[in-house]
Order: sequence, then structure tokens, then C-alpha cells
Amino acid sequence: MTARPQCQPSGLYHLAIGDIMVTAVNDGTFQAGFDLIAGIDHEECERLERASFRPVPPKMTMNAFLVETGGRRFLIDAGCGTSMGPTLGMACRNLGHMGVGPADIDAILVTHLHPDHVNGLVDDGGQAIFPRAELWVNEAELQFFRDPASPSHAPAETFEFFEGARRATAPYADRIRTIRDGSVAPGVTAITQPGHTPGHTGWLIESGTDAVMIWGDVVHMPSLQMAAPQACTVLDIDREQAIATRRRALDMAAADRLRVAGIHMDFPCFGHVDRRGEGYAFVPDVWRATV
Repeated sequence: MTARPQCQPSGLYHLAIGDIMVTAVNDGTFQAGFDLIAGIDHEECERLERASFRPVPPKMTMNAFLVETGGRRFLIDAGCGTSMGPTLGMACRNLGHMGVGPADIDAILVTHLHPDHVNGLVDDGGQAIFPRAELWVNEAELQFFRDPASPSHAPAETFEFFEGARRATAPYADRIRTIRDGSVAPGVTAITQPGHTPGHTGWLIESGTDAVMIWGDVVHMPSLQMAAPQACTVLDIDREQAIATRRRALDMAAADRLRVAGIHMDFPCFGHVDRRGEGYAFVPDVWRATV
């Protein structure tokens, strides 16, 4: 293991959770649009974004998370790779800033099999970037994306995701570990958060009296979807279930004062959820120059 970090380098943010080190690893940002959002009209989307001092049209952040515990390194999601433009695919480069290379990763803990989360598993030639890492994937998620009938039950906007998931996971076929809810390693618990996809998974990291819940796509546009949890996306496999999952996740975080982070939370992305009227708001942790 590398020495415990002492400061915050660019593109990384370290957070000690008891004896576990969790590092947010920025993968970049991209220009999004409200065409991604369903359930509320675009005028309301714009109003909510502007009320939170967000740019319109909105930008979306991509992150991954390095979890170092018990002499092992786990990476939660692998980012976009080179598939989604020049402002993305920075996760491996940023990991390199702390002396961690692809060969140092023991397992990739997948939130779900959409391209912005798993395309970073392979290079342009479809070869594995992480030479020895296992893939830990929710059993229902893997089954859904392998089932030839699944695209007929999915939004048209996601049809190409199925081939992308097969391409990204193919080089790891002999080192895929399917998981269900529960502890998967000391201090690391898988929690299914279905709706966006059937096996969409959050990862709860706990050590001592501290914890952080790392979300996948519970929210895509944090300010908007926290203020209006009924705002779903056109990519959700089951929109009603995705809304219910989001409300449950936000309510639990607010009620339990549980620190959260997420793949699409604004970097450095650690903070808490506060109830605000009929909705919620994100209260970011105060940035610390030292760890």
C-alpha cells in the first residue's frame, strides 16, 4: 500500500473513514441537457438549476472511488474511458497522481453496467485495462444485461448500452464475481438500489463510528433531483421504482445524517443530505487541505 496521503492533489480527494481510506477520483465532466430528464418539464428544470446557481444547460460530473482497506484496493466504477469525448476518461490518469496504476487494483465494484461507469474497463481495442482485477457485479444486473430479451424491456435510448456492457466485461469473463446485498469485504457492504437498472448497487463503506454511502445513479443532476425527487431520467429501466429508490435513499441519508457521495455528485462530492420542504438539498463537506 502507498503511504497515507497528507494533502489533496488535483483530481483526487481523500477522506478517511475510520481505518479505511476513500478517495474520490474525478473522471471529468460533460455537457448535458434536460432531454435526459423526465417527470418534470424543462422550464422547471431550468428554474431549479438556476435557483441552485448551476449552469444552464447543465454539466454532469463523472467520478470513481478508490477504497483502500485491509491491504486491498477496490475501485468503485471505472469511468468513461475514451468513449465519451476529451473531457472525460481521466480516472486512471488521476489515480496515477497518487502512484496507483491499473495493476494495483484488486477489484472493480460496479454500481451498474452503463457506459459512463464501465467503458473505462477496456482500451480502444477492447482489451482489459486492469490486468488482475475482479469485477464484482450485482447478480441481477449481470443477468439483465446478458439476457438477449432485455432490450425489448428497456428504453430505446439505452439499446446500445447492452452491446457496450458486453464489450466492457468480456475481457474479465473469467474473473467476474456476482454479488447480492450484504457484506462483500470488511467494511464494504453492497446495497441494491433498483430502478435505474435492475441490479443498480450502492456501496456502504464503514469503519469504526464513521461511514459513507457511495451512490451510482441515484441522482444524475444533484441539485435538480434532490429538490424534485420525482424527476427521473429517460434512461431508467423502471421509472417509478427509480423514483421510489431515490426518495428512500435521500430520506435515509437525511434521517440518519449519513454522509454520501456519488458518481455524478459535483467533485469532490462528499457531503450530507438535508430536508428542504417537499424535497432535499445537498450540503457539501467543507474542503480540507489535509487528510
